[in-house]
Amino acid sequence: MMGKSHLVISTGVTLSAMQLAGIHITVPAVAVAALSSLLPDIDEPNSLLVRKAVPSMLLRTLQLALIAAAIFLYFADIAPYPWNIVQALLVGSVAFLPGRRLRKLVMLLIAVGLIAFGSAYDPWNAIAGSILAIAAVVPHRGLTHTLYGLAGWTALLYMAGKGMEGGELLWVAGGLSYGLHLLADSLTQRGITPLPPLPFKLRLKLMSTGTKKGGAVEGTCVALTLALVVLTFIVGR
Repeated sequence: MMGKSHLVISTGVTLSAMQLAGIHITVPAVAVAALSSLLPDIDEPNSLLVRKAVPSMLLRTLQLALIAAAIFLYFADIAPYPWNIVQALLVGSVAFLPGRRLRKLVMLLIAVGLIAFGSAYDPWNAIAGSILAIAAVVPHRGLTHTLYGLAGWTALLYMAGKGMEGGELLWVAGGLSYGLHLLADSLTQRGITPLPPLPFKLRLKLMSTGTKKGGAVEGTCVALTLALVVLTFIVGR
């Protein structure tokens, strides 16, 4: 399912459910629900969340910086011949990696920075860096599309919310939105493997992302979500 559909469906249904349950909806809860609706796809370099966090302009800047660094290493006499050529080729070759791999590299660099330096400002930065590092190396619809990923994210929000004013129920918004993303992906032909290493797959085979039928199913789900939001927040008031 496309990222925009996940954003609308998971966030819309989550906020509607919270409203119907009488749970006070705060701005942080809305933000967490929106983030959680996209978070399982953090293991996909071309997902909506990763493309927004690591835009193409940043990749182009990184490529230019790597090429400039390669030229500098070649002419700076930091290493004797022929090692200056080897250094320049190694650094320069990274600039020509495919976009997917380059985004994964940026994710790893950000993760290392959070783990190495971010923990000095906030211990949660190290945890965020560790999650990002894992997401950068696991395959798509791997760990982040399991009940383990759902439980880990919900627990993390629960612990983080305890120290925030009005954050006691962030785990509800985040956990529900994350879980709805997994349920939406279970509609696809590929489905998800919720409890690896158990081979059980949850897949209803109703659609394939990017196909005409898939677009129709996504459109129907989005329309139903919008109807639920209208009934909950406008008609039901």
